[in-house]
Amino acid sequence: MARATELPRGTMGILRPRDLVMDYGRNATAYQILNPGIGHWLSADADAVVGYVNRGAWMLVAGEPVCALGKLRETIERFEAFARDRHCRVCYVCAAEPIRQMLAGSGEHSAITIGAQPVWNPSEWRQIVRSRRSMRAQLNRALNKGVRIESLAPAQGVGNPEIRRTLLEWLRSRRLPPMHFLVEPEVLSGVVDDRVLLLARRENRIVAFLVASPVAARNGFLIEELARSPRAPNGTSELLIDAAMNRFAEAGCTYATMGLVALAGGTTGDNPLWLRSLMKIARAHANRFYNFRGLERFRAKMHPAGWEKLYAISNERRFSPQALYAMGGAFSGISPLRAIGIAVLKGAREEARTLVSSLFRIG
Repeated sequence: MARATELPRGTMGILRPRDLVMDYGRNATAYQILNPGIGHWLSADADAVVGYVNRGAWMLVAGEPVCALGKLRETIERFEAFARDRHCRVCYVCAAEPIRQMLAGSGEHSAITIGAQPVWNPSEWRQIVRSRRSMRAQLNRALNKGVRIESLAPAQGVGNPEIRRTLLEWLRSRRLPPMHFLVEPEVLSGVVDDRVLLLARRENRIVAFLVASPVAARNGFLIEELARSPRAPNGTSELLIDAAMNRFAEAGCTYATMGLVALAGGTTGDNPLWLRSLMKIARAHANRFYNFRGLERFRAKMHPAGWEKLYAISNERRFSPQALYAMGGAFSGISPLRAIGIAVLKGAREEARTLVSSLFRIG
């Protein structure tokens, strides 16, 4: 068996990973393996690449291996051998249906459903807008407030102070600490050659931006990041999405997604009982830290053509709490318990400030 090579993190002088992503990237996360913080395993024949992060005794793969479909099983075997040599298990995060089906009968892998992603054919977008009065109303709200959309070469967006300010304002408005892995906010610090960058301006100031990444083997794009300043009028996010979808349609794209909606309703019923219970608690009580239901409603009101289930697949007979904990660490970049503690503290401070303000108004 040919030996594999681990590329040092940040080794982007080697273009082969990007070439493979642009040739074989089927999973919506494929281009995200070129983001900051993702390590790379490159096959000895340089015909496959895996993007992953380490969390303890786990290698968390971003989506799935990027290679020709006929090489997928062989690539999985080689990468898992690489992980075993380093005393690690493997978990494929945001894996899609084809790889789930491929590994379902192996007896050495287990899968859980972590949510779903909405999908569109961009050529149908204009008809969706024409047929939905509520969506047109949102677009008009932003337009009437003077919001205008423009395109900027992603390389010109790198280091742009206005984009940076908008990103920081957006991150400060969220209760959870900045997340990483497949929800990396610093996407413009990674490879940007093939990305799309759209800006929303009001009174000549950037108030929001959108970054989309190619899903080359599906002739489409992932809307990877949509950052909105609190100064942005209502409808700004919808206006950016509308501009992106129209751009994709003009380019002849047939696929678009906004990525994972974790714990999307009705998708997780086949999971083990212990996990269904945890997910039920998270959906009911963690909404104050991460707006699961609001995110799902926002994407659903865009009337996707369908929803694709996404999975986490570990190379163990039964999916374990340890794999779930490692996933949480990959997304948070710190201990999941510490991330929850920070969110609780920030939430308590915000609620205390709101209470004090209310008492002063009453007084």
